[in-house]
Amino acid sequence: MSRAQQPSRRTVLTAAVAVAVASGVAPASAAAQRPDTEADDTGQAQARPIDYHGWTTYREWRLGAAQGVRAVAGARPGVVIGAPAGRTDYTDPHTGTTATWEYATWTAPVHRLTVPATEVVSSWNAHTPEGTWIQVELQGTYSDGTGTPWYVMGRWAAGDQDIKRTSVDGQTDGKSTIWTDTFAIDDASTGLRLTSYRLRLTLYRRPGTHLTPTVWRLGAMGSDIPDRFTVPASTPGLAQELAVPRYSQEIHKGQYPQYDNGGEAWCSPTSSQMIVEYWGGRLTPEQLSWVDPSYADPEVDHAARFTYDYQYEGCGNWPFNAAYAATFQGIQGVVTRLASLTDLETLIAAGIPAITSQSFLKTELTGAGYGTSGHLMTVIGFTADGDVIANDPASPSDDAVRRVYLRREFENIWLRTKRYNASGKVVSGTGGVCYLYFPAHPSPRQRKALAAVGVH
Repeated sequence: MSRAQQPSRRTVLTAAVAVAVASGVAPASAAAQRPDTEADDTGQAQARPIDYHGWTTYREWRLGAAQGVRAVAGARPGVVIGAPAGRTDYTDPHTGTTATWEYATWTAPVHRLTVPATEVVSSWNAHTPEGTWIQVELQGTYSDGTGTPWYVMGRWAAGDQDIKRTSVDGQTDGKSTIWTDTFAIDDASTGLRLTSYRLRLTLYRRPGTHLTPTVWRLGAMGSDIPDRFTVPASTPGLAQELAVPRYSQEIHKGQYPQYDNGGEAWCSPTSSQMIVEYWGGRLTPEQLSWVDPSYADPEVDHAARFTYDYQYEGCGNWPFNAAYAATFQGIQGVVTRLASLTDLETLIAAGIPAITSQSFLKTELTGAGYGTSGHLMTVIGFTADGDVIANDPASPSDDAVRRVYLRREFENIWLRTKRYNASGKVVSGTGGVCYLYFPAHPSPRQRKALAAVGVH
């Protein structure tokens, strides 16, 4: 299971990692009938209370306001440091070390949300060689015409030798607050919403070098999911299972307790490692050399270390995990919400597994055998009856990971925003949070499926 809900978090936030091959072809799967992803989904898209928007193309990078950065073309366009805009000192709050860094910035054009939002989560894909790191910020406009401050959404590096990747607590203006990696309106019942936002990216490197971070994708998901204890039942439309490897988090109990007390809290990196290997990704013996050789599945330990948020003190920072995914060649990742199990069926039909975040009592999910305030699973398919096939890392062994959960139970615990905990107190649900990892160059079928769920 994941960490219990943190005081600094409004909702249960957990995350995942993945890696992939350069090809846009999905691995072989046990295919049966598939929903028609070629059908017109315009009506569905217009009704979605979710707006994911990303910047990924050379033209889009050229549209931003650049101070010291330049856009680069090629197979995977992005932005890099050109001539730095200046120097600054940064004191790492987790080591106390102060160092000087050259920096350059890129500010995205204003994005007007198609759905004025109560929550926004940013995510990014980047390469940060040793001696470099990045910071992502968000600034928005409220429905009352006032603006937010610039909020830090994350300070991130792929490694942990230069800075300790970190979220930033204590950011609020009395109308909204940053809860680890999520912008949230403080009191949505007032009707206040975020109507637009812009993102600012700062690239850092050690002075005197020519190294640079490269950022390939920058985006954010805004949403306004209505408060609900239950959601409407969906109609089954797919019977298919993807061949996704299985990993148990439970066999890592007690390993590397400096990373959120060890494997019992590693549902996110464990789920992610399954998709890592589904896409054909492998960590090298050199990358895994730091792991105790007596440990099984050392890839899970590695994923936990390199998704760890030193402020949150856990491996469940969503954008940090999406960013980790994109450090592997040929993969990109986003944090978003999905609107229904039909969305999941659309993705599975195109060969794209998904990682979902949910919380529930032991009695609310038949066959799980546990309750949780926040847990990650990998959805890999659907049975002929429409039930959900999930690789659940909260299992005693790798062989026991594959589970079948009742469709109606699963969709409700995943899509609801309110629930009762074991004490009878009303607490939050995730409202369909999902993170998707897919090829840097998706196939036409994959692009169609991603577009159908609002990811471009």
